[in-house]
Amino acid sequence: MWPFSASNTAVINEKRQQRSRALADVPQDALPAQSEYLKASASEIVSRIQKGDWTATEVLEAYITRAAYAQSKTNCLTEVMLGLARQRAEDLDNEFAKTKQIRGPLHGVPMSIKDQFDVVGFDSSVGFSQWTNKPATTNADIVRFLLDAGAVLFVKTNVPQTMFAFECSNPVWGRTTNPYNDRFTCGGSSGGEGALLAMDGAAAGIGTDIGGSVRIPAAYCGIYSLKPASGRVSYHGAQGPIPGFDGIITVAGPMGRSVADIKLLSQVLFGAQSDFNSIPPVPFRTVELPPKLKFGYYTSDNYIKASPACKRAVLETVEALRAAGHECVEFELPDGHSKADSVNLTRNPTPVAHVAFNLFAAITSADGYKSMLSHLGPDEKVLSVVEVRNPDSYLPALVRSFAAWILETFVGDKIFAETIRASRAKTVAEYWKLIHQRNECVKKFYEAVWKAHGFDSIIAPVQALPQLPHGGCDNFSLLAAATIIYNVLDMPVGCLPVTRVDASKDKVTEEWTTGPGLGSRFLEGGIYRGKNPLYNPEASHGMPVNIQIVGKRWEEEKVVAIMDVVDRALGRDRGFGPGAWDAHVKKNA
Repeated sequence: MWPFSASNTAVINEKRQQRSRALADVPQDALPAQSEYLKASASEIVSRIQKGDWTATEVLEAYITRAAYAQSKTNCLTEVMLGLARQRAEDLDNEFAKTKQIRGPLHGVPMSIKDQFDVVGFDSSVGFSQWTNKPATTNADIVRFLLDAGAVLFVKTNVPQTMFAFECSNPVWGRTTNPYNDRFTCGGSSGGEGALLAMDGAAAGIGTDIGGSVRIPAAYCGIYSLKPASGRVSYHGAQGPIPGFDGIITVAGPMGRSVADIKLLSQVLFGAQSDFNSIPPVPFRTVELPPKLKFGYYTSDNYIKASPACKRAVLETVEALRAAGHECVEFELPDGHSKADSVNLTRNPTPVAHVAFNLFAAITSADGYKSMLSHLGPDEKVLSVVEVRNPDSYLPALVRSFAAWILETFVGDKIFAETIRASRAKTVAEYWKLIHQRNECVKKFYEAVWKAHGFDSIIAPVQALPQLPHGGCDNFSLLAAATIIYNVLDMPVGCLPVTRVDASKDKVTEEWTTGPGLGSRFLEGGIYRGKNPLYNPEASHGMPVNIQIVGKRWEEEKVVAIMDVVDRALGRDRGFGPGAWDAHVKKNA
C-alpha cells in the first residue's frame, strides 16, 4: 500500500470542498413542487420546451436541486459545473425566444456524464489524486456531440479507483452507495451515473463499459442502459489508467430512465464523427422488427448459477414475451474451448463464460497491472483494485500454482483454479496467442448460437446476484463473468429493469445448494451457503433486478428496438422509470 501523505490529504480535502461550495446554495430536498420536471423523460423535456411550456432554465434548476439531494444520499457526484450549465441554459432560452427553434434533439436536457470524460475547465481525475487540478483544455468527442445536440451538462459522476471494479469508491471522492439501500454498492464503474439517474438527479447520462460497467450499475440501481459494440460511438477524450489498451475494447454507452431515452442518445451518438476519423460514419438506422421474434434465454452460464431473484427476472421476461406472441427457447451457452491453451483451461468442453472470463483475466493482467497501478501514487488503495478481477494476481508464480492446485485437488473447484492460473504477467508471444484465442471464441459463439439457432436476441441475467454489499468485490469479482462474456465477444447489450427482490419468492432452495447447473464450488459456496451467504433476499428485499438483452455485432439499433418490445411486454407500470425512486420510498415508508 502506498503511504498516504499530508499533501495528498490536502488535495483531497480541497477537491471535496470545491464540490461542497458548488452545491452550498442549492436546496437539498426532494422537490415535490417541481416533480413534473423530474418525472419527464429526456424526449418529453425537449417536447415541452419546444411547445413553450417549460424553459431550459426551469428544468435545469429542478435537476440541480435533485442532484444535490442525490449527492446528500449517495455521494454520487464529482465535478459540479453549475455556472457553466446555468449560462448554457440561459443561452438556449434566449436563442429559442428569438428563433422558436430548438438547438437539437437534446435541447435543454440536463445531463450527467461519467467523470472520465474531458470537459473544458474541469478535472477528469477518475479518483486519482495525482490527476486533480489538471483541468481539461478540450472537450471529449461525446461532450461535443451532446452540446451540439443541445444538452446541458451540469455534473460529472463518481467511479471506482482505477475504474476496474464494479463497486464505486476512490480516495478523492469517497464511496458512492446504492440509492435503494446504503448497505449495498451502486455498482461500477459507472456507479455514480447509476445512483444519480435512479434518483432522477439527471434526465440522462453517459457511462463506459469494459466488463459490465454500464450494465452492472444499471442493474444495481434499476435503470436502463446500452453497451454498444466497439466502433459505434467515439471514445476520444475519455481518460483512463491504461491508454492504448485494446485487448478488450472499452466502449461508451447511454444510461437513462427509459428505452426512449436510450434511443434518443443513441440517435445523437452513433456514427458521430470526430476530427480523428476514429469510427465508421454509420448513424443510427431505422429498424423494422418482425411481428414474432425468436429469443434464446438461459438462467445459468455454467460458471456461476444465477440467484433465485435473477433467475425469476429472466423467466418472468420469457413468460411476458410468450404472452405477447414471441418464441422463447431455453438453451445452454456453448463450449468455448480452444486448442490454444494459453489460459490454462483443462476442462473439455469448457463453458464459454469460463473461457471468456479467463481470457479477460489473462489479457488485462498481461503487464501484471503495472500500468494501472502506476497512477495510484500516494493514494491509499481503497478497493482491492487488482483483486477485483483477479484475486491472486499479486502472488508469485509458484504460490499461485500451489493455490490453484489446492483449490482443484481438495476443494474440487477447477473453475476458480484455472482463473488463478490465468492471472499473471505475460510475454508478448503469450499475449498474441490470447488475442488469437479471443478471436476464435467470437467465431465459435457466432456459429454455435447466432447461426445455429437463428435468435433475434438473447435474454440473460446481468449477474448471479441482484446487488452486492460493500466490499463484495474483494472476494467475489468473478460474478462479473456474466457481463464480461459480451465484452470479450464484443456484442451490443441492452439492460433494463424487470422486477424487485422479493424475500418470499426468492429464497434459496436445494437447486442452489445441490442441484444441477452449479459452477464454481468455492464461489457458489460463499454466495448461497454457509452462515453468512452473500445472497440474502431479506436484506435486499425491494431492490431492482435487471436483465441483459444481447444482440449480434452491428445490430445496436435492433437491440434498442427489442428493448422496447421487452419493456412493453413486461408492462410499463411495474415501478421503474422517472419517479420510480420516490414511489418506492413512499410505498415503503
